[in-house]
Amino acid sequence: MNHLDAAVSTTFGQLPALLLTSPDGAQANVTLYGAHLISWRGADGRERLFCSAKSALDGSKAIRGGVPVIFPQFAERGSGMRHGFARVSNWRVLDQGLDEGWAFAVFALAPSDLAPQHAQAWPHAFELRLRIAIRANELTMAFEVRNTGATPFPFAAALHTYFLVDDVGSVRILGVEREELAISDKFDRVYQGVEPRLALVDGGVVLTLRQDGFADAVVWNPGLEDAAALADMADEEYRRFVCIEPARLEGLALQPGEAWVGEYQVS
Repeated sequence: MNHLDAAVSTTFGQLPALLLTSPDGAQANVTLYGAHLISWRGADGRERLFCSAKSALDGSKAIRGGVPVIFPQFAERGSGMRHGFARVSNWRVLDQGLDEGWAFAVFALAPSDLAPQHAQAWPHAFELRLRIAIRANELTMAFEVRNTGATPFPFAAALHTYFLVDDVGSVRILGVEREELAISDKFDRVYQGVEPRLALVDGGVVLTLRQDGFADAVVWNPGLEDAAALADMADEEYRRFVCIEPARLEGLALQPGEAWVGEYQVS
């Protein structure tokens, strides 16, 4: 495999996408809409991410599944649009290729890339970069926020990861509470100041989650009742995923010329 073979332009639904393939066979599919990692298969061929069969894949609304990029607002914690505009904006590809066996791509977003209503609603000068890399059964994501203007701005950020599981009632999450966490129904909780290493146990599969720069973590599943109310999720699909999200929620101001980086590794 040469440098150019690591990333191939493709589509996912109706959305332009980039398909990454590492020399050992790991694959990741990323839509330019949202720089949204929608599928990740390790070299073992196993899909790790959930995507709803009812999700819009035409750019009309955010994708339900994969890894939505949350910026500059988390949920309704602010006056802007829920979860921010990054996940519903078209990003650019800055770089792609191979690096020591890793297939990678770098995506960027700036005010000039935004729809007018989003640029007007959040009138700050910034650049976002998201680097996604895969090899073997490992995934790394590095999310950089840079203030390119003359005034500070506060922001929140998260990587809203939907992990595919056999049954949410059987999974265990280690590291967010003193005891292992089990989920039986609707669950939505923010954990502040978490340990940098968490684990998701799904039967005989254990995923290790490491985060740096992200001080917080969010665990979410809509449960039966809320899932039934979501137009972009089938009623029983809630059983097939759990969201464990590295997050930066405190909203501290980023000064002019400064950058913040959050890193996430799954293996």
